[in-house]
Amino acid sequence: MASTETRAKTDDLAGLEAGLDALDAIEIRRTPVREVLLKKVLPPVVAVTLVLSVWQILVSAEVTDEAKLPALSAVWDSLADMWLQGTLLEVIWTSVSRGLLGFLMALAIGTPLGLLVARVKFVRAAIGPILSGLQSLPSVAWVPPAVLWFGLNDAMMYTVILLGAVPSIANGLVSGVDQVPPLFLRAGRTLGATGIRGVWHVVMPAALPGYLAGLKQGWAFSWRSLMAAEIIASSPDLGLGLGQLLENGRNNIDLPGVFLAILLILVVGIAIDLLIFSPLERWVLRSRGLLVKS
Repeated sequence: MASTETRAKTDDLAGLEAGLDALDAIEIRRTPVREVLLKKVLPPVVAVTLVLSVWQILVSAEVTDEAKLPALSAVWDSLADMWLQGTLLEVIWTSVSRGLLGFLMALAIGTPLGLLVARVKFVRAAIGPILSGLQSLPSVAWVPPAVLWFGLNDAMMYTVILLGAVPSIANGLVSGVDQVPPLFLRAGRTLGATGIRGVWHVVMPAALPGYLAGLKQGWAFSWRSLMAAEIIASSPDLGLGLGQLLENGRNNIDLPGVFLAILLILVVGIAIDLLIFSPLERWVLRSRGLLVKS
């Protein structure tokens, strides 16, 4: 009887070891460039091509007149004119530099604020509802008071960006911290990771997925806030950004210019996501063993 129980325990241990070996044997590899192009790049290219084809068909079939939907050739001519004049890259960089700098400022403020709200109960009770309310408030609502506070300058732009992005970053980090298993915190304290060390070595790594989601949303709010500020608060002193380009097209009744500005705003938003946030997401998933053969 004893030998049977011993044999059963031995079999269980062998099965456990085999299972652990199988887990260790999972191959985590980098996706080949050709596979990335087929799975990640080709589908959006096909979708964009389809949308542009439908656009051109509607114009060619005269389903709508060009006063409401310009021809693709007219939008292309506007793009070519800006390129030949040397203003295209300057306009894009004006908005992108503002958006990225404003986002970094929001990151520097939203991260410690989110940690404070997540870890201190009194602060969460006092500030948590305010952050949620600010996150739901349209960013365009901050443009008029920001203009009155600072005038038509870059300080006004960055104020609108911060008020739009900081709540999203802070709330994303709060959500990530709330999802950290208590066992991790107890294990960290047992190993001496308390205070700042515990935050750096335990809380932040464990909360990284939620924090990254908050960063993505924070960038989206930064970009939308900036576009709203540039459209409403146009001024020669601010330089020509994509928002001002859109507003100038409306004022000049230049529909191809309006659609060009919309497309450029869309392209920049997609490019930032693909170049910055998508690689970060893949790195987080790969580091946690969640990105397997993909």
